[in-house]
Amino acid sequence: MATTALAITTRDLRRVRRQPSRLLGGVARPFVWLLLVATGYNSIAQLPSGIPYREFVYPGVLVMACLFGGALTAVSTVYDREFGMLRLMLASPAGSGAVLLGRTLSATVMGVTQALVVLGAAPFIVDVSPTRLLLVFGALVIASAVSAVLGLMVASRLRSVENFAGIINVLLFPLLFLSGALYPAARLPRPLALFASVNPVTHMVELVRRALGQSTEFPLAMNVAVLAGTAVTAFALAAVFFDPEARLIGRTRPARATGAS
Repeated sequence: MATTALAITTRDLRRVRRQPSRLLGGVARPFVWLLLVATGYNSIAQLPSGIPYREFVYPGVLVMACLFGGALTAVSTVYDREFGMLRLMLASPAGSGAVLLGRTLSATVMGVTQALVVLGAAPFIVDVSPTRLLLVFGALVIASAVSAVLGLMVASRLRSVENFAGIINVLLFPLLFLSGALYPAARLPRPLALFASVNPVTHMVELVRRALGQSTEFPLAMNVAVLAGTAVTAFALAAVFFDPEARLIGRTRPARATGAS
């Protein structure tokens, strides 16, 4: 199983390497927010913590890179199902578990890679040290892994890239905007604040904030518990929804013939 998962991971990363526009597009989104929106808000936003808005939003921008990088990489599963390649992968004795594991690893690597590009701007925005950078890296790996399994959960039954793009964006943007990544979640109306407290993206952001020495709303144990629960649940749902018999679009398994007496 490990060999099959590694082979799938390598294949996915080679595909990304041949499409550098995917990496550039994924990095552009957080930098646009950081360089344009945050610069404007920096002069007008007054935060309870007293830190500049650009410094406050930086952990959220890092998580934005992880979230979209990890989740959108799951489109490879939809591509392979649409064009029949998934059937060849499932011919392996390792089965669908190896496919899901390999896809999780490749999406995690993609999310971390995009976030590391944004992390290169850290010395110009926040006070960092080697220890803090190491802690941030660990938080980004966790955030990317959770984002990857969320993407796989969405992709597990979809058969067209267009459907995946529409559904994943409807999922990711509310999770991001109701996470406290871009503004303090404590100021949200109570129903939205309650949603933010169980939102996995909220706890991704809090892990990065904690690593950078910023104040957080929830304890570390709650951050870890929510993210671990989300990862296990999403992976389990992906495994359940993943249809090993899926073929080309529009093709279904023939009904089993019954004998007539």
